[in-house]
Amino acid sequence: MLPFIFGALGLAVGAVVGAFTTHAVGESDRQAAKHHRTVANELADKYTNLEKKYYELADESKKQILGLTRQHALDEVEKDCLRLAVRLQHSLISLMWDIDRDPREAALKGFVNAVELTNNVLCKINEELICVPSDYYARNFIAALPREIIGKPVDYPNPPNITKKGIPMKLNTENMSEQEFQETYNRIRDTGDQLLKYLKELRAGRFKEGDSTQGLQSVEDNITKALKALAEQKYQVAVIAAMKAGKSTFLNAIIGADVLASESEACTVCRTDIRPIDAGQTPRLLEYQAGKREPIVLIEGEARQIRQRFLERTHEIRAKNNQDSTTRFELEHPIEAISTMPSLAGFTLVDTPGPNEWESVSFNTTSLKQTALEALRTCDAILFILDYTVFRNNTNSELLKDLIEQRKEFLAENTGKIYFILNKVDRKAEGDRAIADVIESLRINLVEFGIPEPIIYSVSAWQGLLSKLIQQGKATDSHIKDFEKFFTPTDTQRDERGRRIIPLPEEIAPQALNDSGIPIIQEAVIQTITQNSGWNLLSDVLNELNKAAKDIDEIFITDIRGWQLNFKELLQKVEKYKKHSDSVITQVATVKKSVEAQKQILISTFSQGINKFAESAKKRIVSEIDRVAKNQSKKVSKDKKTQNLFTYIWEKFSPILEESSSTDPYKIKVKNKNYADKIGKTINDYCTPIIQSFWLDTQDRLVREGTRIREDLVKKIQREIQAISDELSMFIKEELKVEIGNNPIQFPKFEFSGIDAKIEHQQEVFTRTKKESRKNSRCCKSDKVYEVDVSYEEKLSYYEIDLRLTSQVIQQNIDSQVQRNLELLQRVIEKQVSDDFRKGEKQINDYINRFQSEFDSLLKQRATREVEASEVIATLEIQKIEVSEYLSELVSIRENLDSWKPRNR
Repeated sequence: MLPFIFGALGLAVGAVVGAFTTHAVGESDRQAAKHHRTVANELADKYTNLEKKYYELADESKKQILGLTRQHALDEVEKDCLRLAVRLQHSLISLMWDIDRDPREAALKGFVNAVELTNNVLCKINEELICVPSDYYARNFIAALPREIIGKPVDYPNPPNITKKGIPMKLNTENMSEQEFQETYNRIRDTGDQLLKYLKELRAGRFKEGDSTQGLQSVEDNITKALKALAEQKYQVAVIAAMKAGKSTFLNAIIGADVLASESEACTVCRTDIRPIDAGQTPRLLEYQAGKREPIVLIEGEARQIRQRFLERTHEIRAKNNQDSTTRFELEHPIEAISTMPSLAGFTLVDTPGPNEWESVSFNTTSLKQTALEALRTCDAILFILDYTVFRNNTNSELLKDLIEQRKEFLAENTGKIYFILNKVDRKAEGDRAIADVIESLRINLVEFGIPEPIIYSVSAWQGLLSKLIQQGKATDSHIKDFEKFFTPTDTQRDERGRRIIPLPEEIAPQALNDSGIPIIQEAVIQTITQNSGWNLLSDVLNELNKAAKDIDEIFITDIRGWQLNFKELLQKVEKYKKHSDSVITQVATVKKSVEAQKQILISTFSQGINKFAESAKKRIVSEIDRVAKNQSKKVSKDKKTQNLFTYIWEKFSPILEESSSTDPYKIKVKNKNYADKIGKTINDYCTPIIQSFWLDTQDRLVREGTRIREDLVKKIQREIQAISDELSMFIKEELKVEIGNNPIQFPKFEFSGIDAKIEHQQEVFTRTKKESRKNSRCCKSDKVYEVDVSYEEKLSYYEIDLRLTSQVIQQNIDSQVQRNLELLQRVIEKQVSDDFRKGEKQINDYINRFQSEFDSLLKQRATREVEASEVIATLEIQKIEVSEYLSELVSIRENLDSWKPRNR
């Protein structure tokens, strides 16, 4: 094939280079013009080098390489041709969009010619052809017309390949199917495993020859880390609902088992993570408690047993006000929705408490709210479950307000990963509004709340669950009766005599499952994950593997060149490299100082936000205390329409307040200590949630803003260290006269833990410390944090509660908590920013050390094996070809993966 495509490839390269050069001449943006000239020069150089390499290898008279090696090298040239052809394809796609932005007549003409010639090459190698939209040429020639000299005739091209549908080229990104994601995942994993195995064998062989291969240790570590991330990546789907919306039933339908209990009262007392296990493993329920490192195994067994134990434990927690400090549950159970996708082994359903569940328990309600807010920030997809029976008559705006209030901007930015599920549509009665009308009303309300394009699905979770249980053969008699009662009548038929034929449940279960809406939601959520977080993971892992393969390739390039150089010359170049690498380390230290300055900006942002929270919280408390004093002095009865501290106290102690004869409105007289204690507790019960709610809203805003600032800082670190690394790469190229690529400084997302994760870790450590020292404080996660001893004085015949002193103590407690949180967050930020910088610093240090280690080994080898130079070079050439095969496979995977690139990448 090679001789036949070389001529066509040369014509195509010439045309593409010409198109880029022509566009650069007319480009108004100097940077863009420079970029286009650079691309043109690179393509021309690549073809020139490739052509030279081909004809040298094709000449039978040259015996520079062993016969077997020669054939391998020719095969490698053929692969290079294929890669260059694909590079032409990608370059033209890029140029097409640049012309679209700044159209020029001459550039368009060159582009037409380049597309035709490149398509000719792509056709020969069975690659996808370039396709241009049907209106592209006419539209851009019209746009280019005003730029040309007035009166100059414009020659509109009418290329023969263009039809109304356009020339075939994949420009519009298609969504990656589950099967395609799994296949790409498998290719990356298998290639990574093979590359790792190859590297270990290579190191073992060199070690036997006396080479420690220390420079390759970091390469092996990076491959191992990337493959570990590929296998263990977590994908979290948060499910949030108002009480009685059918959240547990919906989750059971996704899981494919009746394992989560559902009652008329709120069942979610804390977060529950549902993690998948293989079908052959035994399901189990775990409980995590504050201050304990290991979870408690509550039960192992079947879904029915777990459901009962889970319900019992939930009742215990409620009855005892969570005296065991349970923080979350974890259910390990097969999840039917992802059973065919091993690549989603890290998939987790997060059962989070909804807004009216925050108020449905008498303990630590703010921790439930915090769980929901963390889910909004960190999960890959978010499902809001809504009850159709609540919305069928009119849209419940208050409920939507509870779900969305103060998150409008965030929700609007993440529309694509948020779903609104209208559950219980099977309860639609004959006289109810059409479900489509209810969905439209809901859509309008969501848009008014700031969700520009809400994604809404209607579903019957109960129907979906029953259908799955019947198909699995796990339905109980009760399940089957419910299924027959609710869903079978719609599927009945009559025989020739008019008698009703009722099909068996298992016969109609597949159709009933489809009709439930569950499969559609599963597919949409999985696609959201694979097309966003999943694609990012595959891309990051692929980048790490590609970088590792190139690192190994560059070792061979360096070694081959090192054996070709005169020994004395090699010594001189190694010494120059050592001096130059020292200056690079100095430059990196300068970047560190710059990062330290940026870190203070992030700390300042958090400090200002926390101080603002303190002022707002203290003002609110003062206002509430003042209102109590004012109303007490006037003996004003409570207004049922307005809820405040005074009305809250009045509801429980109005007779006592009416009898209070204190002349000071800021003092409440009561007859005995019991009454004083109760009023003090009432003040705490009212003020504590207010302060913590202020804090959670502040924390939510600060974490999102802090994450954005930190991501910008990481980009700065990456950009500045990359510039230093590129300069070092150029030095090596020029000194050794070799072709090596730049060393990409990468920050894969699988290594980027959010601020939430770091704060959670710090808080858990802090909790354990405090528990051990017998102090009751959990840094804004416990409802005990802001409780104070409400002061009262014992008189001869009464007790007197001092509201002024109470207000002061509460404010002092707020200040104490603020200081503690400032110190905590400062430690978190300092650690994260330091870790971010070290990741970049380590990459360039590994780069420096890898070459230094290779140079040291090279000098040692040259001193003892000089007479074997030709054999050593031949062996290195063969090893380099083998690495090139891995690089070729990784390039192929990248091209495939990029065809599904998300729009925001």
